[in-house]
Amino acid sequence: MKTLLYKIDTSSMYKWVAVIIGVILNVALAFITSLFGLPLFLDTIGTVTVACIGGVVPGIFTALLTNALCIPFNSVSMFFSIINIAMALLSSLYITKYANRGFLYKVYFVIASGIMAGGVSSFIQWHLFSEPQNVFVARSVDGLIGATGLPYLMTFELVNMLVNILDKGISIAAALNIVFFIPQEIKNKIKTAGWKQNPLSGEQMDEMRQWSRAAKNSMRKRLTLLLLCVSVLVIIIMTAIEMRLYYVSDIEEKGEIAASAARYAAAFMDADKIDAYIKNGENEPGYKETENLLYEIRRNAPGLAYIYVVKIEGDEMVFAIDIDTLTENAGMGTKTEVEGYEPGHRVKIANGYEKLIDEFNAGEIIPPTQVNNGWGWVVSSFCPILDKNGNCAGYVGADASMALVKEYILEFMWRILFIMAAILIAILAYGMWNTSTYLVYPISSLGLAVEQFIEAGDDQVKIDNAVRELRKINIKTGDEIEKLYKSVCNMALNQAEQIRSIRHFTENTTKMQDGLIVTMADLVEKRDVNSGSHIQKSSAYVKIIAEGLLKKGYYPSKVTPKFVSDVERSAPLHDIGKIYVPDTILDKTEPLTKEEVEIKRTHTIAGKKIMENAISTVAGENYLKEARNMAAYHHERWDGKGYPDGLHGEVIPLSARIMAVADQFDVLTSSTEKGKQYTFDEAISYLEEGAGILFDPKCVEVFVNSLPEVKVIYRKYNKTHG
Repeated sequence: MKTLLYKIDTSSMYKWVAVIIGVILNVALAFITSLFGLPLFLDTIGTVTVACIGGVVPGIFTALLTNALCIPFNSVSMFFSIINIAMALLSSLYITKYANRGFLYKVYFVIASGIMAGGVSSFIQWHLFSEPQNVFVARSVDGLIGATGLPYLMTFELVNMLVNILDKGISIAAALNIVFFIPQEIKNKIKTAGWKQNPLSGEQMDEMRQWSRAAKNSMRKRLTLLLLCVSVLVIIIMTAIEMRLYYVSDIEEKGEIAASAARYAAAFMDADKIDAYIKNGENEPGYKETENLLYEIRRNAPGLAYIYVVKIEGDEMVFAIDIDTLTENAGMGTKTEVEGYEPGHRVKIANGYEKLIDEFNAGEIIPPTQVNNGWGWVVSSFCPILDKNGNCAGYVGADASMALVKEYILEFMWRILFIMAAILIAILAYGMWNTSTYLVYPISSLGLAVEQFIEAGDDQVKIDNAVRELRKINIKTGDEIEKLYKSVCNMALNQAEQIRSIRHFTENTTKMQDGLIVTMADLVEKRDVNSGSHIQKSSAYVKIIAEGLLKKGYYPSKVTPKFVSDVERSAPLHDIGKIYVPDTILDKTEPLTKEEVEIKRTHTIAGKKIMENAISTVAGENYLKEARNMAAYHHERWDGKGYPDGLHGEVIPLSARIMAVADQFDVLTSSTEKGKQYTFDEAISYLEEGAGILFDPKCVEVFVNSLPEVKVIYRKYNKTHG
């Protein structure tokens, strides 16, 4: 028992409690207005209230249950349930999109509701009852027609709309006041009841719709279409079955009426008078009395159109008595008088009875049969008139008209349509909501969260945020969707932790690699007595220039955060080729000879080879490619007069152009070689003068624009210079 209670979804009970209260309010007010014969209905106050608080689905169920429970005191209420349902739809639309737009929109809401209700109500009453169902409306219509002479239908619709505008105005005002005074906490519980995950905000719903539109075939559309088709098909089948049963039942009823009338009349007929009636007609004694008897039988047999006395001769009927008939014109509300055949008139046996000629001539009872007797379709039955010897002297024929069957069926179809339309809307609304809460919303939310996780890439902060958002969904459908959600959550959490571990490992590996690079570069530098902390300073200047290019937006296709990182990490290796330069040249403090200069210049080629070997060994390390470019080309000049290859302009790799500025500035301000050592300002001036000749002008520009940062590095390593 405890387990069962635990599994009950109490969250959805808030909505159902709201529905029950709304239904009670509607039915109570409708009963009061009906009891006192008021021109108002007031049966939508609960519907509007529930729809505004709980949404369209609870509103629709409130409407449908209201009209169903009003049947004991208003037998036609179920036909008008479509109006109550439409009020739920309009209320939900209003509260969602227009409630905060001022008083004028409340007026629009009332007018639109009244016109809708009045128009639909007029349509239903006209097609089902051909007259108003409210006494006040009927009297108002008659009075207005007498005063204005307007057409009846137009007047009926106008009065109905005005009455409904008043009714809906009072109902909406009352409902909105009820909504206003209900505590927000209760409204929130009703609104969010029944969700199988954390409720979605308006922005999240919009994002979900955008995500769903990208799908070729939306699951929501497919399921809605499937539900619609199944519901419509079921209703069509049910309607067809009901109409068929009604038709068969009506035919059987009319057949029984015709057969009973024929039997009753035949029992009072004098078989010996048949021939005399045919020969003498009204002049024959007893003719008038027999004719009056037939009139009386027809008057007391509902639906009986014709009753007559005939004699069968071969394939013809010879009329002895055929009374005049008033027939109703289906759908027109008028009657047409049909004069009966004169005695002795002969007609062919009607279509449908050809196969029964032998039975007629044998004097057998002819069961009810559908035939076209010249005046339309009828259900006819014939009962033999037997003489004293048991021989058939003639027949009494009785025809129950089927002229009104189509009208009855059409009216029946309208009744079924109005009721089934309301039920169909309720089924669709509930089915769509159920499908959305159990399938569409959970799967779409899960899909969006997974996409966010994928888009996070290797950004740990974004990955952790994506995992948090995924866990916030909190799907609790209790089925395979929930199991899938939990599996995805566990997978995402494990993946995030694995990525975090890999990142820590990568960071440690990178630090170790960078440490080895700096150590190796430091070993090379220590072989050159003329260089002091050159790799640290030049690397710091490289970082300043690269970040400056990124901020300025220069070379956007090349300069990215990754490029800045790669260049900074590669900078210490720009002089790696000096490892192949003899110590005698590196340690020499006097000016180098021409041959020694050429040997020293070979460090660029040697550095390129070293880095290319490293690249082939460590696949995928892009920063080593920048290290190769810097090692090989950091002595190239913008005007193409540098070495080793005489490259010029932007043909020179960008990382090498950056290093050229950083390297030259450090050489000018800290060189211990024979020659002038530049002051800070002199070195800056040298760079500015060399922009566009020696150096990339943009690299010089961002370097000069970053003088505060440059001075920090300069002062750190050149403490004797200011």
